[in-house]
Amino acid sequence: MTRFAFRFDPRYRQAARPFGITPERAWVEVDAGRLEARFGPWRLGTPLGNIKHVEITGPYRFIKTAGPARLGITDRGLTFATNGNRGVLITFVEALPAIEPLGVLRHPELTVTVEDVEELARLLTREDSST
Repeated sequence: MTRFAFRFDPRYRQAARPFGITPERAWVEVDAGRLEARFGPWRLGTPLGNIKHVEITGPYRFIKTAGPARLGITDRGLTFATNGNRGVLITFVEALPAIEPLGVLRHPELTVTVEDVEELARLLTREDSST
């Protein structure tokens, strides 16, 4: 198992804390053919075979990414952000539930702002191509 911690910018840390998002409760894991992401109370998990595309993106605007998990209004993409510099955009073959408890709303992509964006992108690209 490989766990990636989120890189917390001090301003983002302050905005995230009221939502239960702390370094201990925010991570991405890649293990045994699965991707699992936790962001405070929000979770998303999928087999690596459901990953269609991976790319490094950024920068991001504070007002659009700080605080709780963010839903893209136009594309239903989900963002777990703890800094505005860079993140990994993961696009899925089949959209996944995560932001609301009933699982009705599904997300075609997830962006995560982990400490080591290059390594997460490399690992997901390698794992995806081997499945």
